[in-house]
Amino acid sequence: MEQDKEYITWSDFEKVEIRVGTIISAEVFAEARNPAYKIVIDFGEFGTRKTSAQVTRLYEPEALIGKQVTAVINFPPKQIANIQSECLLLGAVDGKDVTLLTTDKPVKNGLRIG
Repeated sequence: MEQDKEYITWSDFEKVEIRVGTIISAEVFAEARNPAYKIVIDFGEFGTRKTSAQVTRLYEPEALIGKQVTAVINFPPKQIANIQSECLLLGAVDGKDVTLLTTDKPVKNGLRIG
């Protein structure tokens, strides 16, 4: 562990709602400051959520549709250009390349990661 990082408790981790969802739409987000997509994700019983994601270097919008992904769904909404982002899509960040975190096998939308 890095020296400047501190440990969190299990109860800290339990506060983070990381859920699985399926991308139902993705399009170029022309109004964003940095290259990004507008993405809508179906989280089953938790409904659909919009977000903006800077994943344009590794993914085309058409290839994202139908992909199961993981996202934090309990952050407050955040205004990004002209949309309200309602979740945070999770990915492994390597410089400007972001590889989305996905499931190994198909699972029910809305399942919690834990």
